[in-house]
Amino acid sequence: MPEPELPPAAEPKPPKYAGLVLAEGITRANMAACFLASFAVIATLTFVPAVTPYLLTELLGYSEDDRGSVIGWLNVAAEIVLLSTMAFYGALADRIGRRPVMVAGFVVCAAGLLLMPFAGHVGVLVVFRVVFAFGAAALTGMLSTVIADYAAPAFRGRASGLNGIMNGLGAVCSVLLLVRLPAALEKAGLGPVAAARLAFAVVAALILMLAAVLARRLSAQRISSVDKRIPLATLAREGVRAGRDPGVALAYAAAFVSRADLAIVGSFLALWVSDHAEQVRGMSSADAVARAGLVVAIAQTAALLGAPVFGRISDRIGRQDAVILALGLSGTAYSSALLVDDPLGAGMVPVAIAIGFGEVAGITSSGPLLAQQAPRDVRGSAYGVFAFCGSAGILIVSLVGGYLYDHWRPAAPFAVVGAMGIASCAFGIAVRHRIEPREDTAVAAVRPVEGDPVEGDPVPK
Repeated sequence: MPEPELPPAAEPKPPKYAGLVLAEGITRANMAACFLASFAVIATLTFVPAVTPYLLTELLGYSEDDRGSVIGWLNVAAEIVLLSTMAFYGALADRIGRRPVMVAGFVVCAAGLLLMPFAGHVGVLVVFRVVFAFGAAALTGMLSTVIADYAAPAFRGRASGLNGIMNGLGAVCSVLLLVRLPAALEKAGLGPVAAARLAFAVVAALILMLAAVLARRLSAQRISSVDKRIPLATLAREGVRAGRDPGVALAYAAAFVSRADLAIVGSFLALWVSDHAEQVRGMSSADAVARAGLVVAIAQTAALLGAPVFGRISDRIGRQDAVILALGLSGTAYSSALLVDDPLGAGMVPVAIAIGFGEVAGITSSGPLLAQQAPRDVRGSAYGVFAFCGSAGILIVSLVGGYLYDHWRPAAPFAVVGAMGIASCAFGIAVRHRIEPREDTAVAAVRPVEGDPVEGDPVPK
């Protein structure tokens, strides 16, 4: 008598973390490490520009009137490094995997932090800032790539929202704790130079400890299946070619604006408040930096609260519509800074909140759009170009905004970013009808069954 056939075993459900369905081969520990990296990357990238005015005044003797142009040129030097290495890092990650690139980025950032407070001349400070920028370039490109790799397609918007929360927490932690270290150490009896060197050493030590954790906890798998023998230049060109897709082009434009948004908050918002506190209110340099950190914290807290909202919006209304909405909000928010005369007054609070929402809207929505439109095998390269576009935005804002800050008014860099946001929003509206998703983002399961579209293939009509 034949034995009855057993029903086929049910496929194991993909793991979840914080309500997110994870991609195949990704564990909860991998995702937790990814969010920890998100926290640390933004904390690190926020710390350096926020403390730079203190270094220029206390270590190098620059007056408040001259710091705007110097900070602009420091940013330019850093962005040249980012522009020249972003696509390379993305292609390298497609070849060797994401983990080694990200861990190396943290190690190089720590080296730059250790060196910066020992600069005796602004030219030397530029060199040390460039060292830091080599590490920052690796981190900036990898963060968005890893988020896209680790979350199942239908959950990338929410993953990006949670990533935004960790970014916001990292920025708030940086401005409320790390940025205040020099002032706290001065009050403890150290001189300005010793306080700066010890503060930077503490932050560098924390980064190195984190790098050791990530080396063990990030996924070791290579998401891309490209041949390791393919030249990096070829992979980088594939990321550029992906921009022929109007959805990828819109994501690149959004990166151009949203990364500039982040630089504005980290550099020129802190500088504006710090200069006003010293020149108008008569505060000390250390107290002015701490007060600037408070205003930046308001903006970053708004970003923290807005991140999950925009992440969910991105999953619900369509990736391109979310990006267009974000760009319009960002352009309006940053332009509103022109209405502020006293950055320490009550009128700055709603503007800082709007800026925070505008900043996180672009960052949260643009990554999922690129993940939807870019082919999987060159996703790292596409995110390298994505980060390159962001660096180009920062470069333009640093050059034009730094000049206008010194020669027109402190709100000028915000007006530049506002105009960029509105122009990119108009571009998004123009190409919206031509954007067709390359993958079925409604599928929540990680493993496609036979007959289902796979990632990178056009969705059947």
